[in-house]
Amino acid sequence: MTKGFLVLEDGSVFEGVRIGAPGDVWGEVVFTTSMTGYQEALSDPSYRGQIVVMAYPLIGNYGFNQEAWEAPGPHVRGFVVREACEAPSHYLSTEPLDHFLAGHTVAGLAEVDTRRLVRHLRVHGLKRGIIAERRDEAAL
Repeated sequence: MTKGFLVLEDGSVFEGVRIGAPGDVWGEVVFTTSMTGYQEALSDPSYRGQIVVMAYPLIGNYGFNQEAWEAPGPHVRGFVVREACEAPSHYLSTEPLDHFLAGHTVAGLAEVDTRRLVRHLRVHGLKRGIIAERRDEAAL
């Protein structure tokens, strides 16, 4: 797995592992505390162009299916999770999170301390950020 970084405009750095599409992406970093609905969050037009952080620790456990879309295809630019489930368990599931993100050119970051990241955003407000493969390239 390739190491990756989320760097916020205030200089805060959150290390993780890259999932989904390769390449660096930037956007406003926002979060949701929902325990379910990750597929809906990815396809919600209100998150267009943003990097969405899922506060709940395990994301992707029921996979992806065509019946749970808010709108056609994902609208987020980036997706950050603590743990990305690699083997979803649902009879309608067609693919795991990593494959879905890669197939829809959405950059992702897993194994991030999302609790610390969400606390940081709550205290300091929403920030612009970049998901990058190399820390030295992550200058805003």
